[in-house]
Formats: sequence, structure tokens, C-alpha cells
Amino acid sequence: MASVTLNGISKRFGRVEALKALDLEIRDGEFMALLGPSGCGKTTTLNTIAGIETPTTGTVTIGDRDVTRVPAMRRDIAMVFQSYALYPHMTVAKNLAFALEVRRMSSPAIAAKVEQAAAMLDLGPYLDRYPRQLSGGQRQRVALGRALVRDPSVFLLDEPLSNLDAVLRVQTRAELVRLFQRLATTAVYVTHDQAEAMTMADRIAVFENGRLLQVGAPLDIYRNPVNRFVAGFVGSPPMTFVDTEVTGTGLKFGAAEIAASLPMRAGSKVTLGIRP
Repeated sequence: MASVTLNGISKRFGRVEALKALDLEIRDGEFMALLGPSGCGKTTTLNTIAGIETPTTGTVTIGDRDVTRVPAMRRDIAMVFQSYALYPHMTVAKNLAFALEVRRMSSPAIAAKVEQAAAMLDLGPYLDRYPRQLSGGQRQRVALGRALVRDPSVFLLDEPLSNLDAVLRVQTRAELVRLFQRLATTAVYVTHDQAEAMTMADRIAVFENGRLLQVGAPLDIYRNPVNRFVAGFVGSPPMTFVDTEVTGTGLKFGAAEIAASLPMRAGSKVTLGIRP
């Protein structure tokens, strides 16, 4: 296990600034969700931690080691991709064992790790099958198992449930939560689905347009959003917004008035957010 610290990270792709002055600390053993709409910078953040992208400015620290310029293969991380990325010509057992074989581990050690991961993910009956013979949920479990056998300091998961149907997604979400509670390993989970983030994560980091807007526990963000974007993005159904005006004793609400004590003078224009 290890903490992950991003300090002053920015990332440019030509004229596009994908990340802007990002500071984020992910605690040792924490399950952190990176949440936001498409193009907000969450996957770029994950790829920067992984070493797939090199930041334009700033530093990446895993544990007490600066890994900003360290190749991905030497960062002691394991990544689970949205597209599974399994080897189609290898059986489930071979897919699980491949990274360990590359490291030249002994055959008994590899067999023990594969057996342990298969038992943890209920893959025992499928070890002799090929990916084409598995369901989407089973393939995703194989992708997870391939990361598990490496016993990394940090798990990185890039929208791993988005290819599953709605029922299987809920089931796999619960399985993942139980798995990472048992492993007690640092995990960084990218998603655009706020229900996933709210139900799975210890803390959530909300992104918009390359900026980190708020970090906190799920209920913290739900009850105390830092701005209108976070308030509207987190919550299902979403928050309702009403543009209104402060009166001497509260807020105008159509022809009526809501009694409230507000630190603003009468006549100030405000937006009222109401949770369904």
C-alpha cells in the first residue's frame, strides 16, 4: 500500500490545457473516485499517476518516492481498463499469469497467486476458457484478477464497469467494494457516474474543465457542494435551481416568501438550490 500525491500538476496537449494546477492527496489504503463529465481531466489524472502521461509541470509521488519521470513499469501500480484488454489467444489462467511470467516468478508461486485471485473473484470454473467464451462481467473480473496477482501498491481503474449492463453493473459494483475493503489497498477509480462514486468511494474528487473543484466524503459533497456545478452534478435526481432575491426576512419564491436568515442585504440576487 502507498499514498499518492499530485503537487502542482498541469498537462498540456498543444494549446489544450487538460489539467490546471492540480493538487490532490490520496491516502494510503483509500478508495478515491475521480468524478466528472467527459473531457474534464479525470482520465488524464489517472494516466499521469500511471506514468502513461508525463505532466507538463508538477510532481507525482507514490509513497515517499518521486515517480514523475519514472517509467510506468517501475511504479508498482496495476491498471484496469474500460475495454478489459485481455489477450484473446490465452486462457483465463494464462491471462492471470502473464505478468508474473514476464517477471520470471517460479511456476509454483505463479500457480498459487493465480489460484488465490481466481478464488477471490469466483473465476475457478473458468480458468481453462478463453475470453470469447466469457460474459462481460466475467471478462471484467479476469481484468481485475490480472491486476490483483501483481499485488501492487496502487490500483488504477478507468471506468471498469461502463461496458456492463445496468443490472450487472450494480452487482459488480458491490463486489468491487467488498473486494477493496478486504484488500485495504489504495485505489483510484475514474467514473462519470455519480451513483458509482457515491456508493463506492471513501472520498470523491470532482473535476470540471481540467480543474479540481472539491474533494470530500460522498455525503459531504452532497450536503455541502462548493459551487453550482458540483451541486447539480452530484445527486440523482439532480438539484433544482431557482434564481431569486433576498428580502428583509428571507427569499422570494414566486408569489410567496421563504423565511430565512441570510448574510446578504435585501435586494441581492441569489440562486436557491433545492434537493428533490
